[in-house]
Amino acid sequence: MKRNILSYLLLLASQAYFLFSTAQVADKDDVKRIIETLASDDMRGRAALSKDIERAADFIADEFKSVGLQSYTEENYRQTFYMTKVNSLEQQVIINGTTLKNEDFVMISSAPQVSWNQDSTVETLEIKAGEDFSQRFREIVRNNPNSNIVWVDPSFGPMLQRFKKIFPKESVVPKQDNVEDGPSKVFILKKEPVQTFQINAATRREDFPLFNVAAVLPGKSKPDEFVIFSAHYDHIGVLDAVEQDSIANGADDDASGTTAVISLAKHFKKLNKNERTLIFVAFTAEEIGMFGSKYFSNQIDPDKVVAMINMEMIGKDSKFGPNSLYITGYNASNLGQLMQENLKGTEFTFHPDPYPQQNLFYRSDNAVLAALGVPAHTFSTVQIDQDDYYHTVSDEVETLDIENIVSSIEAIAKGVEGIVQGTQTPSRVEKLRD
Repeated sequence: MKRNILSYLLLLASQAYFLFSTAQVADKDDVKRIIETLASDDMRGRAALSKDIERAADFIADEFKSVGLQSYTEENYRQTFYMTKVNSLEQQVIINGTTLKNEDFVMISSAPQVSWNQDSTVETLEIKAGEDFSQRFREIVRNNPNSNIVWVDPSFGPMLQRFKKIFPKESVVPKQDNVEDGPSKVFILKKEPVQTFQINAATRREDFPLFNVAAVLPGKSKPDEFVIFSAHYDHIGVLDAVEQDSIANGADDDASGTTAVISLAKHFKKLNKNERTLIFVAFTAEEIGMFGSKYFSNQIDPDKVVAMINMEMIGKDSKFGPNSLYITGYNASNLGQLMQENLKGTEFTFHPDPYPQQNLFYRSDNAVLAALGVPAHTFSTVQIDQDDYYHTVSDEVETLDIENIVSSIEAIAKGVEGIVQGTQTPSRVEKLRD
């Protein structure tokens, strides 16, 4: 009996320690203030290709500056890189002699001119009925370097229209010296057997800057070993009005993750116990191709990065219930296991990604560094198979559970203590490329 009482008291003590040690990680009112600001109508959906993104960037920079973090670069917390904005002058698809309506195709082209027909040597692909449209669409756009004609089953008509809003007649590609061979892709609803087709397009190009927002907290004894905390701060901007609301506020996607980055930055600055260097970065242009994280990841030595904790949509209960996060690529390193060890005696749990068919490990901003061998993982709660607010004007702060965000921030802060302090080092991910 005494042994049982002692065990119970030890359990209470460990839970009390966790609550005490993390109680000041994230103030609920401050978390709410940050996410309400990022997801406010004033930010107009934080589209990467609009001037509206600068309001969000300035806000994040001010938050970093207010607690005395150093800028990651020399230019006031912005890491600027140059892309090329491609504006469509013409888009036309003719099938069997009939010109298609605009809503029946999506064209993503960086070439000055496109003129294809049934005799052209262009690779053709399909998105078939029953496939995961979102996954196939993004795989083709992000991972296929060739020009493609993609025939889409007509059952995906509503989905194609939604994606057309994300990829409007204005798009962005990496800045190139030679643009003549830039890849073009056109997704076409295949409503009937195709005998003949003609696809025409023309574009105008303009180079312009994009910028991540990043701050650094130098390590005390291991300054050349980096731990990265990240999220993307862009969203999809202004859409067609739904009941007089046209702003896609992106509260969960990904103001929630960006709020976590800011909160963790404040916590670790105040704690002042990091032996390793901590980098806090809000990425731009995730929604249109992960350009921000690609640029950042290719500018840093991956061998110096000990871990990357990327946070994507943490505003609601996960499939595993309250006080839980899932980790993409969970078994690719032991980062999740190490963090769980540091949460012994608490109710919070980390889980493997429950959506392996979505290949989420290589679909978010952790992807490039993971491919280079870094234990870089995305932490999330979104039930991606049933979130009706995803990429709509309904992704508002009112749909989120602020307590869930706070508990996730606190669990991550506690979970990475040993990694931040240099006493734990997660195993490396198997490299996909050098």
